[in-house]
Amino acid sequence: MKMRGIYSSVNAIRRKVFTEVARLAYEGGDYSRISDLPYKIVPGSEAVYLESIFLERAIVEERLRLAIGLPIRPIDEHNSVSDGIEETAIAEKYYDPPLVNIIKFACNACPETHYHVTDLCQGCLAHPCKEVCPKKAIDIIQRKSVIDQSMCINCGKCADNCPYNAITKIVRPCQNACGMDAIKSDERGRAEIDYDKCVSCGMCLVNCPFGAIVDKGQIFQLIHAIKTGKKVIAIVAPAFVGQFGANATPEKLTAAMKRLGFDSVVEVAVGADLCAIEEAKDFMRDVPEKQPFMATSCCPAWSVMAKKLFPELSPYISMALTPMVLTARMVKKEFPDAYIAFIGPCAAKKLEASRRSIRSDVDFVLTFEELMGMFEAKNVNFDDIPEEEYTELNHGTGDGRIFAVSGGVAKAVSDVIKKLDPEREIKVEHAQGLRECRKLLTLAKAGKYNGYLLEGMACPGGCVAGAGTLQSVSNSSKLVAKYANEAEKQNSLETEYSIDLDFIKPSLDNQ
Repeated sequence: MKMRGIYSSVNAIRRKVFTEVARLAYEGGDYSRISDLPYKIVPGSEAVYLESIFLERAIVEERLRLAIGLPIRPIDEHNSVSDGIEETAIAEKYYDPPLVNIIKFACNACPETHYHVTDLCQGCLAHPCKEVCPKKAIDIIQRKSVIDQSMCINCGKCADNCPYNAITKIVRPCQNACGMDAIKSDERGRAEIDYDKCVSCGMCLVNCPFGAIVDKGQIFQLIHAIKTGKKVIAIVAPAFVGQFGANATPEKLTAAMKRLGFDSVVEVAVGADLCAIEEAKDFMRDVPEKQPFMATSCCPAWSVMAKKLFPELSPYISMALTPMVLTARMVKKEFPDAYIAFIGPCAAKKLEASRRSIRSDVDFVLTFEELMGMFEAKNVNFDDIPEEEYTELNHGTGDGRIFAVSGGVAKAVSDVIKKLDPEREIKVEHAQGLRECRKLLTLAKAGKYNGYLLEGMACPGGCVAGAGTLQSVSNSSKLVAKYANEAEKQNSLETEYSIDLDFIKPSLDNQ
């Protein structure tokens, strides 16, 4: 996860693509002009990022198509970049699988995991690397260590014992980031996704330094929905704090989003509060009398991973609806004809919203990066929003807001339990990143966490580290914690909404 928080040329291209797609949708007209956008995004006649400007523009073309929700074009067929765009210029469209895609000609065909002897090797007399190798895969040739890759088992003992740190582990970035081991190589050494394993967490796409892995978007369709004049309500995940810059305060967010065409904005921390209450009651009722432990449900990549790899444990994952769905259903109850757009940090939420059981609740899912593209397309500057347009997003409690950070869900649920039953001891364990989540469930399966509340987050750091975020994980975590502490109410039980989804607060039209 070494690239997170670093603004690179990959980020720059990705964000320019989102901005131009949003601008295209807002302007309308003849959408075949999308073929001009690669020349706008990658101008001039000289390559800037790769060896060929034609390759750079070809990559941009596929990223434009995916941002619109269109599939990647076959390499062996001639198709215009605009093929299918008129059919997708509609107000209602769900994600067509696969959600996460690899642009094959952009892939560097990085070598698979192996140990490599660098030029730092001094050919020392002791050669401990050779002595410790359990497979005798290392020879000394012309005073340098050489690893026979056909014999090497990648145990790493040679690297651990080299006094010069001359042996390094080469790891394919996308493969290393995938906690599901869903990425392998095709016949040409290019990355390939095993969709039976993939849970759409998006960690591969933000860790590929060549920008070859891309998820599909709904910016185009969302803007068309706004242009119909129908009410479009945004529900915003609590990780939004600080994502759009220091001047993008929560008080300015609603005004800024109304300039994009949204009717109103609701904080998903409201749904997080309801989720915390429901999970707390489930835990108190079922653990340990009916089941050995209970795992949280709010991270879709975590829960799908658990069901794929640990099907026997799936009954122990909370059946509570996620904060996104609870918030959407609450809003739809008051405005049944409105479109609901979830705005958050997560690629996996796109997959969750595509499920048939969720489609009627959540119409669009956009990441913070995609929303930033809309702001830039409409020239929305948070500095220009006057104070009279400020609107408090004062709906969620502190515990509802802290859902965005690793450990936050477990804290919120525990705080509810402590208030309902102060005498009850609550044992909690949480994991972040799918590899650590797998270890957590492996131990739970062995009985190590009986009586526990388990929280899993697919992204290292929690939702603030999602694939669609704009800021560093550490900075976002601090800002979310500060925002949570500033909430008027702290415990989810203090929410002004009831678990049966009765909408207690005044109409959203008053925002």
